Amino acid sequence: MAGTKDGSGNGGNGSAKPVARRLLATATRLFAEQGYDRTSVQEIVDAAGVTKGALYHYFGSKDDLLHEVYGRVLRLQQERLDHFADADAPVEQRLRDAAADVVVTTIENLDDTKIFFRSMHHLGPEKDKQVRAERRRYHERFRALIEEGQRTGVFTSDIPADLVVDYHFGSVHHLGTWYREDGPLSPQQVADHLADLLLRALRP
Repeated sequence: MAGTKDGSGNGGNGSAKPVARRLLATATRLFAEQGYDRTSVQEIVDAAGVTKGALYHYFGSKDDLLHEVYGRVLRLQQERLDHFADADAPVEQRLRDAAADVVVTTIENLDDTKIFFRSMHHLGPEKDKQVRAERRRYHERFRALIEEGQRTGVFTSDIPADLVVDYHFGSVHHLGTWYREDGPLSPQQVADHLADLLLRALRP
């Protein structure tokens, strides 16, 4: 993402966030506080201290911002999943690491995830199609670890891999309805519990 020149008078401030990042942070906050459909482009640019021209330089529309709110989390998770999947470790360890990581990264970006799933129906057809393709790629890589373990006898083959994926990600997508930062469990503790449940279900 380029530059900090936005016409707001902060271009020379080395501590200022890059414009695109500031816009995204502002939009995320407003979407979380007010809802996507009740937040206007004007409110976003006013709160971010930039012009509409600056916003449209980085994001073509308000739904581009919504797409990026979730897209940045999904890119992070895909990168980390690829790292775990490619590691030189037993498949059980690779799957456990991946299963725990998606829980931690979801909790660390819980506002982004909640905003997206609450508002994804506002995306245009092309962006909706793109997001679904990106999520499918993630789920397929995750499923491939389960299938590898099933082929080699490490995991039971009694349960279809697709059902195992849905089981784990159903729990992940539900985090936004109950997890609280001041609750009794840390993100890593929740991740460890859910990853252990997944591995327990797959043992022969």
